Amino acid sequence: MTLYRLPALYMRGGTSKGLFFNEADLPDDPALRRTLLIRAVGSPDPYGAQMDGMGTGISSTSKVVILQRSTQPDCDVDYWFGHVDIQRGTLDESGNCGNLSAAVGPAALLMGLLPAQGEQVDIRIWQQNLGQRIIATVPLQQGWPACEGDFKLDGLAFPGAAIQLAYLDPAGESAGLFPTGQPLDILHLPDGNTLEATLLDCSNPLILVRAVDLGLNGTELPAEINADAGLLARLETIRASGAVAMGLARTVAEASQLRPATPKLALLSVAQDYASTTGEPVRREQQHLTARILSMGKLHHAFTGTGSLALAVATLIPGTLAHALSRPVDGSLVRFGHPSGYNEVDATVESVAGQWQVRQVNMTRTARCLMQGVVWVPLEDH
Repeated sequence: MTLYRLPALYMRGGTSKGLFFNEADLPDDPALRRTLLIRAVGSPDPYGAQMDGMGTGISSTSKVVILQRSTQPDCDVDYWFGHVDIQRGTLDESGNCGNLSAAVGPAALLMGLLPAQGEQVDIRIWQQNLGQRIIATVPLQQGWPACEGDFKLDGLAFPGAAIQLAYLDPAGESAGLFPTGQPLDILHLPDGNTLEATLLDCSNPLILVRAVDLGLNGTELPAEINADAGLLARLETIRASGAVAMGLARTVAEASQLRPATPKLALLSVAQDYASTTGEPVRREQQHLTARILSMGKLHHAFTGTGSLALAVATLIPGTLAHALSRPVDGSLVRFGHPSGYNEVDATVESVAGQWQVRQVNMTRTARCLMQGVVWVPLEDH
């Protein structure tokens, strides 16, 4: 048995938490590195609790990040993200975490990768997994990333200092926004049934379906959905079928095995009144549509960051399910309801020569360092 002692930050970004490492502190061997990252969060764990690691047994905290000074000439920091399957212990690096993106800037400053000067700093982030650029505007207090603030993000118990995130060209080339070339598709499921869906790739690939088409009203909360094993299995089949239709996997089984983190699956409905997980009212008139999203096989307690970006973009584009279900949007700001309250995203989209392009998508999050120290990771010698 070898005991590895790895310097790390334990960061909260948006409604996610994860272990942040400096590239220089990790071994060069890719296989050893992956094993260390997985074991650090406490996976694989057949009990699903990650009791012997830094994860907490839920998708939103089973995450790892590696940062380094950027290798790109027009960026400041390179950001790699990995999502660990809690029980199986696989590491999915096919996408990005939009919520943890908010913690990248503060973490880079705390690691000394960048200087912290002035009242705020714009940090140019290269998202390695997807080859995308993000600009994070991070407020500072006495030379440290600010922790105190009055911005309240639904899904978090405490307010914090607002961090502005600007995702530049998150869909890449215009033809890449809709992998099938169209805003509405028919998914052919393994059981012979079909299902209308919007398939888009914006920051992360996302599948949008109507909640009503699955026998749901769209206002269900995580406790109800996550207690229904049969429904979760059906939703995973739909997600995996969408991955195949998007060209991200060859088979449904391959999608479930190799890409549990992406694409995400979102359930949409018209804007509705309902009570959030805390019992607070979520008002129909204060949202454009109601949405739920699954992450690593379970309904998310709020809504993923990249899912929020993609949903806002889809809402603004005619022909998508999101646009069809949404109340009219005046301008570029989309507000939707989720299990914990509301999300707001500002998206700039335009049609150029018949192709939809996403110039920029902005959202606000908070982030802070929860702990800085050394993670002890035991591995058996082979």
